Amino acid sequence: MAEGAEGTEGRGRTWAAAVVGLVLLAAWLLGHGGHLPGATAPPTGGNLAAAAADRPPQVYAPHLPLPAAVPTRIDVPSVGIHAKLVPRGLKDGAVDPPPYSTPDVAGWYRDGPAPGASGAALVVGHVDTETQPAVFYALSTIIRGALVSVTRDDGTVAEFAVEAVEIEQKSHFDATRVYGSAGRPELRLITCGGAFDETTQAYSANVVVYAALTGSHKA
Repeated sequence: MAEGAEGTEGRGRTWAAAVVGLVLLAAWLLGHGGHLPGATAPPTGGNLAAAAADRPPQVYAPHLPLPAAVPTRIDVPSVGIHAKLVPRGLKDGAVDPPPYSTPDVAGWYRDGPAPGASGAALVVGHVDTETQPAVFYALSTIIRGALVSVTRDDGTVAEFAVEAVEIEQKSHFDATRVYGSAGRPELRLITCGGAFDETTQAYSANVVVYAALTGSHKA
């Protein structure tokens, strides 16, 4: 999408507070029983219907969930993303990305759903560092229908197809929209985008890729 491309093109800047919009996760968790949306305690009843209606339209029919397994690698061939996945937790109320010393590695939120299992699995990564592009530099250029493959430690590869790529302004970050799921196996890929503020050393938005499980095969 053009907005995301504008936020990353030609930048060699600090990816300040990686996925800063995720800082709002702390407040969201406190108000929702300490659980990540779409994980162990997804919205129910009217909240579920409202949350589902607010997310991008579902392009692909729900696929049978896979057994939970630890993801080890992510590949998006259409934009040249090929990266190791490492489990990450929360730090200061946000999903803690891999360190700047490993900018080519992406992080999976280990306390949420595993990619391929029911719910929305979260994968975060840097867009750039002070000197070079990072693992999700090309995330904003993904198009609808693109294939995303996640290799798992049980010897399977979960296959996802992109349904939407959106820009979420950090000043109006909607945690229910980004993290929530009606229960079908889904994937969210998140990085920074929008405008870069030289004063705060932060981007104004997040690039969010919404993808749905469409199949699997042996690694």
